[in-house]
Amino acid sequence: MNDRRRQHSLVTHDQHDDRHYGAVHVPVYDSSLFTFPSVAKMEKAEADGGYVYTRGNNPTVHELERKLAMLEGGERARCFATGMGAVSAALLSIVRTGDHIVCVNQAYGPARKLMGNYMRRFGVEADFVDGSDLTAIEAAIGLKTKLLYLESPSSLLFELQDLRACAELARRHGIRTLIDNTWATPYYQNPLNLGIDLVVHSLTKYVGGHSDAMGGVVIGSAERIGEFDRNELILLGSVMQPQTAALISRGLRTLPLRMERHQIGGKAVAEYLESLPFVERVRYPGLPSHPQHELAKVQMTGFGGLLSFEAGLDKEKLVRFIEWLTYFRIGFSWGGYESLVSIQERSADPHNHSVPVVRLYVGLEEPEDLISDLDEAFRAAGFN
Repeated sequence: MNDRRRQHSLVTHDQHDDRHYGAVHVPVYDSSLFTFPSVAKMEKAEADGGYVYTRGNNPTVHELERKLAMLEGGERARCFATGMGAVSAALLSIVRTGDHIVCVNQAYGPARKLMGNYMRRFGVEADFVDGSDLTAIEAAIGLKTKLLYLESPSSLLFELQDLRACAELARRHGIRTLIDNTWATPYYQNPLNLGIDLVVHSLTKYVGGHSDAMGGVVIGSAERIGEFDRNELILLGSVMQPQTAALISRGLRTLPLRMERHQIGGKAVAEYLESLPFVERVRYPGLPSHPQHELAKVQMTGFGGLLSFEAGLDKEKLVRFIEWLTYFRIGFSWGGYESLVSIQERSADPHNHSVPVVRLYVGLEEPEDLISDLDEAFRAAGFN
């Protein structure tokens, strides 16, 4: 599905379906279970993975999974109640007691905490490395390593990994690869086509797109998805509800259109920030100044609306700037229609000195309005 023109049609067009009386959208099957006219038919449904109990399969959720798998270029997908539900299930399907994980050090914070802290109680160890350095990744791989966990681009410092090279490296060492592809979405990046084994998304972000539903998905080959289909999915119970699947399916209809709009706004805001003398660094893979811009152009077909910048060490001054903004509301998430801003910190050196980083999410508002808002807030906060 690398042809983005086909992706527009895939998310928009459904064939006429007499099962649903020609409804243009799959109905919400708001039922916890499904009954049968005979024991034999129920047993056949159980054996064939049919609709028996919504914790395992539901028609509304299944339709969303089918489309997400096609968009990502995978054979199968399974949806979860949250993005971390998807990450947890995928991880636990791969590692066992005594195993080791290599994870990029800029991955999503709760995912790092799960691997680096929580899973230690079960005898699983993890090392966190610079994902932009393939040599560092390989050096961290040992005899007990079973998984290479990636996130490209990362969602604060926007570092990339060379996905094809990482996949080839992992295959040489006989380990699995798993990537968080939330920033790029299936519209702008398809890691499975580059050799990655499993892809996870937080559907709460761009795919849902309306800041009113939470969800996650794992996508891959039928064999790899089947490995946790009857274990982690069913036993952990972090399944997506049919009402949620309907909301996210609605968002999926407009994903290509929204991503193109986010890219326009994101690039405009990034270029504006880069033109300001007091802004020291803008982190956005769509800018030619990004140190991995050429790699981004090779493995991605576009860019979204999430970026960050640094403008000195005076955090109080940056907080005044943030609180002066009108269009950018203060919040940690992203991927919806609304523009957001937050402030976080990155480690600057081995002595734990930190640098404040402002993260901007460019929503669907008019870019000129957003830039005017930023300009006014900068002046009000004393930047010049």
